[in-house]
Amino acid sequence: MNTVSEKPLIMPDVQSSVDTRHVAIQRVGVRGVRHPMMLDLGQGPVPTVAQWELTVALPPEEKGTHMSRFVALLEQYRRQPLTPVGFVQMAQEMLPLLNAGRGDISASFPVFLEKIAPVSGVASLMDYTLSWTARVAQGEQPEFELSVLVPVTSLCPCSKAISEYGAHNQRSHVTVQAVFSDPAAIDLPALIRRVESQASCELWGLLKRSDEKYVTEQAYDNPKFVEDLVRDVAVTVRSLPGVLRYRIEAENFESIHNHSAYASVEG
Repeated sequence: MNTVSEKPLIMPDVQSSVDTRHVAIQRVGVRGVRHPMMLDLGQGPVPTVAQWELTVALPPEEKGTHMSRFVALLEQYRRQPLTPVGFVQMAQEMLPLLNAGRGDISASFPVFLEKIAPVSGVASLMDYTLSWTARVAQGEQPEFELSVLVPVTSLCPCSKAISEYGAHNQRSHVTVQAVFSDPAAIDLPALIRRVESQASCELWGLLKRSDEKYVTEQAYDNPKFVEDLVRDVAVTVRSLPGVLRYRIEAENFESIHNHSAYASVEG
């Protein structure tokens, strides 16, 4: 009986074919990838889930990039606790994996930090939204950008000044976006504490009645406009070591209006 030998199937590498349009693409890759992430913020590994975006630059002569390799990189780092330094190293490893000269990695994720109530001393978790971005290129110094959203309380100085009793207050969001020259120097818990200390009062996940008295009176004794809040946070952020540039935003969710008060500072 005659047998026919089967030849291995050859899969064409379409992405590596030559493109004749001669148009370079600055950023191509994957975004909206929800994937586990291990963090190391100096207090032991902590699991979280991040929304990822990974992109590289594509030369004009190349037709496409290898999308599956981005996800393979995430799988490679899934169980490795990441610091800002490790995050930059991950981005640097992406370049040879994708045969690219330039690339970015961004991840946005929640972080929970334990806080102690000011009077009762009860412990609870407070959540913050954090984003990391690493920008790398062959032969260039990598760039690390951090963004953190910190919820606080603000109390209106004008309301306090014109009222016989009481003053309107609201929850506020302060967003700090900063580029650092040395990712190893970043102390996230300390940065969050600095931001919270500039508000009329900070927030806690759990408060007893004695704590509620404290936060009400603390805010009343420390009124701030949104302009005060964003300026005070900018002063403390620009004093941090290694900050190359920053953008501070403050949004007060007004309790007596159906709109927000907003301010932004860049430096």
